[in-house]
Amino acid sequence: MTSQITLRVNGTDHKVAGDDPDMPLLYALRDDLALRGPKFGCGLGQCGACTVLIDGEAARSCVTRAVDAEGRQITTLEGLGSPEQPSRVQAAFMAEQAAQCGYCTNGMIMTATALLARTPHPTEAEVRQALAQTLCRCGSHVRVLAAVLRAAAEG
Repeated sequence: MTSQITLRVNGTDHKVAGDDPDMPLLYALRDDLALRGPKFGCGLGQCGACTVLIDGEAARSCVTRAVDAEGRQITTLEGLGSPEQPSRVQAAFMAEQAAQCGYCTNGMIMTATALLARTPHPTEAEVRQALAQTLCRCGSHVRVLAAVLRAAAEG
């Protein structure tokens, strides 16, 4: 017998398999819903590539069980905006050319979005603190910082 859970992702309810109570939310988002914003990085919740918003708070989807996200509002990178109408943070990242390889970009944007929702005008130190646990190996940190501060100033 196959069980299902309902995940509310980007404003729409989706039924996904609920047979494995330990299935990470990341797997449901990528494998069942074909969302490619959240990335599989470390699988341990340490790098931030898999970050999504759950009820407006940044969460690592690789260590969040899908069943624990049922009944909550999940927002992925795709739910923030579109190429035609990017969110304020997405637009700032484009304007500042804040991505190199792009692997960490999802985590940076989602973390910055959560930060700006709770602290609309953060200091540079607050931005650095918020992004400290979202890893980037390309060295785009200076542009990422500029993008978040730009989004804050435009908000």
